[in-house]
Formats: sequence, C-alpha cells, structure tokens
Amino acid sequence: MKKADAETRARLLEAAERLFAERGFKRVTVREICDAARANVAAVNYHFGDKLGLYREVLQGAIDAMRETSRAARAAGEGQPPEEQLRRFVAVFLERILTAGSDTVHQLITREMHDPTPALDTLVEQGVRPRVEYLCDVVARLMGCDPRDRRVLRCVGSIQAHALVYRPNPIATRLGIAFEPTPEAIAEAADHIATFSIAGVRAIAARPDLAR
Repeated sequence: MKKADAETRARLLEAAERLFAERGFKRVTVREICDAARANVAAVNYHFGDKLGLYREVLQGAIDAMRETSRAARAAGEGQPPEEQLRRFVAVFLERILTAGSDTVHQLITREMHDPTPALDTLVEQGVRPRVEYLCDVVARLMGCDPRDRRVLRCVGSIQAHALVYRPNPIATRLGIAFEPTPEAIAEAADHIATFSIAGVRAIAARPDLAR
C-alpha cells in the first residue's frame, strides 16, 4: 500500500472509531467520517468496500481488545484453583476496563449491544462467548456442578455486572458513589467483587432447587 493510501486509511479508522463510539453506526454518515478524516468521500469504498466494512474493522479493534483482556485474565490464574482463578480474572478485568483509553472500546460495544448491526455475531463469537465460557468453567468448578447448570450462567452474569458498575457513569456521580480508579482503589474493588462473588456462588451452590 502506498504511504498516502495507508495514511488515509489510518485517518478514516481513527475518525470512524470516534464517531461510531459517540453516536453509533446508524447515526454516522460516510461523509461525516470522510470530512473528519480529511479524505475524499469515495475513500471509504476504496479502502473498506462500504460503511459497514469500515464499521466491522473498527469494531474488530474493540473485539481484539476484549480478547486480549480475557487472555491476560486467564493467564493470570493459570494452574490455580478455581477460587484464585476467579480472583485473578476479576483483578485483571477490572484494571483493564478502568484503564485510561478504554472508554472508546466500551462505548463501541455498548452501542452495538443497544442497536445491533450485522457485526453483532462477530462480537459475540469472538469477544463475549470465549470469556463467558471460561468464567462458566471456573464457576462450575467452584460450585461442583455441570457448566450447563443454569445457575452457573446466572452467577457469571452477576460477576460481570458487578465489575462493570465501577465504570464511570453519570448516575453514580449524582448518587455520590463515583469511583476514582487509582491502582489502590481498583485492587480494593477487585477484592470486594471477588470475595462477594465467591460467597454468592457458594450460597447458590447450596440451593440445588434453583437449578430447575
């Protein structure tokens, strides 16, 4: 690829990532992206085929970031018993989602969830499902049950939701519970989430009636 073409392509991706994160796929036009990228309006078709092709590439960057977070979180607990695996997963996951610069990834994923495009299946299969399957395996071993037990997936959902609560949001700010993501605060929050979750998983394990 010629240097000029590579530079144009990079500008398009940068502009598209920002605009799609801010407003979603449907509310951004090709012209707006090209204007922001200082590119000819035909550049999107030239480099990506169409607007959806550009969006897929932008979203793939977010998916790759999700996969890397999951990989690091799994690696942190490799060879450990399930309780420690869960603790280490939560610690890495929380640190990654609160790191400066992660907002764009979170915004892209959130907008795709709320207003799905044809790229949703790729997000689920490459980014979400591997993470959920790993956590289901960890939780099932903690519970001593089959990973397909419906209690397992419910517990995984609770763990993930508990971690995401710590992301900056205007409601938390208005309630006076805004979270300042210093390394010490993140470590304390991760310990709380893991301790709370492990106790909850064990309590659910003692309720076989909830499996029905």
